Amino acid sequence: MDIVWIIQLFILIPLFGFLVSLFIKPGSEKWLSRTAYITTGLNLLLFIGFFVLWVISGFETLNLKEFVVYRSESYEFLIDFYFDKVTAVYLFVGSFLTFLIIAYSRYYLHREVGYKRFFNTVLFFYLGYNITIFSGNFETLFIGWEVLGLSSFLLIAFYRNRYLPVSNAVKVFSIYRIGDVGILLAMWASHHLWHENITFLRLNNYDLVHEHISSHSEIGMFISFMLLIAAAAKSAQLPFSSWLPRAMEGPTPSSAIFYGSLSVHFGVFLLLRTFPFWEHQPVVRILIGLLGFTTAVVAFFIARVQSTVKSQIAYSSIVQIGIIFMEVAAGFENLALIHFAGNAFLRTYQLLVSPSVVSYLIRDQFYNYKENSQKGGAYFPSRLSNSIYLLSLKEWNLDRLMNKIAFTPLKKAGHKLDFLNMKNVFLFFIPVYLVGIYFHFHQEYIPSYILNYIPEVFSFIAMIMVLKAFSERKLPRLAWLLVIMAHFWITLAVSFNEHFDFSHSLIYLSGIIPAGILGYVSLKMLKNHEPDHFSLNGYYGHVYEYPRLSFVFLLAVLGLMGFPVSFSFLGEDLIFSHIHENQFFLAFFNAISFIVGGIALIRIYARLFLGPHVKNNHENPYRSA
Repeated sequence: MDIVWIIQLFILIPLFGFLVSLFIKPGSEKWLSRTAYITTGLNLLLFIGFFVLWVISGFETLNLKEFVVYRSESYEFLIDFYFDKVTAVYLFVGSFLTFLIIAYSRYYLHREVGYKRFFNTVLFFYLGYNITIFSGNFETLFIGWEVLGLSSFLLIAFYRNRYLPVSNAVKVFSIYRIGDVGILLAMWASHHLWHENITFLRLNNYDLVHEHISSHSEIGMFISFMLLIAAAAKSAQLPFSSWLPRAMEGPTPSSAIFYGSLSVHFGVFLLLRTFPFWEHQPVVRILIGLLGFTTAVVAFFIARVQSTVKSQIAYSSIVQIGIIFMEVAAGFENLALIHFAGNAFLRTYQLLVSPSVVSYLIRDQFYNYKENSQKGGAYFPSRLSNSIYLLSLKEWNLDRLMNKIAFTPLKKAGHKLDFLNMKNVFLFFIPVYLVGIYFHFHQEYIPSYILNYIPEVFSFIAMIMVLKAFSERKLPRLAWLLVIMAHFWITLAVSFNEHFDFSHSLIYLSGIIPAGILGYVSLKMLKNHEPDHFSLNGYYGHVYEYPRLSFVFLLAVLGLMGFPVSFSFLGEDLIFSHIHENQFFLAFFNAISFIVGGIALIRIYARLFLGPHVKNNHENPYRSA
């Protein structure tokens, strides 16, 4: 029985529902909620019918090579869909819980100012969720992965007139982008390991995997480590755990569907999907198990001392996900899937009833409070418990640790680059770039020992520009131009590798140039309207008065960061496909440029258009609201 074609409907139905919701007027709550309700309901019914047919067919693993987006002599970008028991469990949990949350939110968010934005974003998330779980290769998975990251940012910043939701949304997006480094470098290394666009179906071929890893053990180990970094960032494992409670700033329904049940388990999904690749690497399995165990222990103590119910549920979920990591590392795939489903349902229930539980506990504490008469002694276990208690109150300084090892060094490096002002960029870097283009077409004039280092040098210049854009606090247009120029330097750097097709540069830049121009024009218009409130030193909330300009600028941001709405997304993969196996620094510099550049761009958008409005005639919540 041929049921493979039905897989397309699981993607098309959410896509159609999302597009329809965009054209519904903001005040039409009934049609917005009905569109989301019907979309998720149809997907749930489709799953039930599809699951019955799949059982009848004998639980056959299905693979649908949808279409090839781009093909050259040495490269192929294809969309591939895949269905097995992992997909089945994630599809059931996702479709049921999303349908439940939509039904709950129809009334919970009644008369909320952002009613339309909420349902638009949830349907967008559901589309990305289905793309991810049905992905049959890394490229398709990365499309869904990016959609999940953006929808997370939008839902955390749902209350966009407050400081903390917007600030935490940027923090969470930054952690997600760190995980994206792992995915990008894993994709790059896998191109060199397999010399093709490998599908997850072929990873189940033990002989094929064993043959390649045996002859390229270092690359295999590197890919596994990068996948572990991506999984740990997405599932809030150490040292990335602190982002999950910060993500609870959004509405309760989005907290339930994203960070209690579905999105937070995608690190587990990545490990399960790539399990045939790393299952015969004992070092990787030990690392995954130790990471899960350490996270579970630390998060358990933190959860015990939380003062808010949402953060307590968040850290409790981290504990369970750490245990699931241990189960995956031990090879208990079925147990991990059952555990995932149970944890997802439990956390969704807990978050949805949390407002009622808090109200009940406050009333109970008021009438039935009893002082704890137990006194602690001065012996060592008591001191140890007090130390753990204080560490847990401070969340083991995980935020400070992340800042120290990741963001603070980037900011310090950026602040050392203050010479990169608008004048020097045009007087120095643009002429040097033009000289680089000249020597690209006349490489015979360059000594071979110098030519070998040119790609790394040019990509390092791109990374310098991105770091300056990341640390810029005054001039939004300067930060924007630096990110645009970084993309041009990346393209030039890779073009010095042999067998590089110039048309690949055109594909990549065909997404960068329009987005760059659109964003710069938007910034110039905003500067003309708000000359006194135009910097990156705070949050200005200009979305109040310029909602259309805010939306246009967000589209420009997505295009410039390589989001799957333009050819620049395909161009990123093309660029990495031309980086040689021995050019690790070139791959690393480019990955850092893409990721940090994306953080810099989303920060420009958040600081200019989101947050409390600077003008007194608008609502201005307290900083801690």
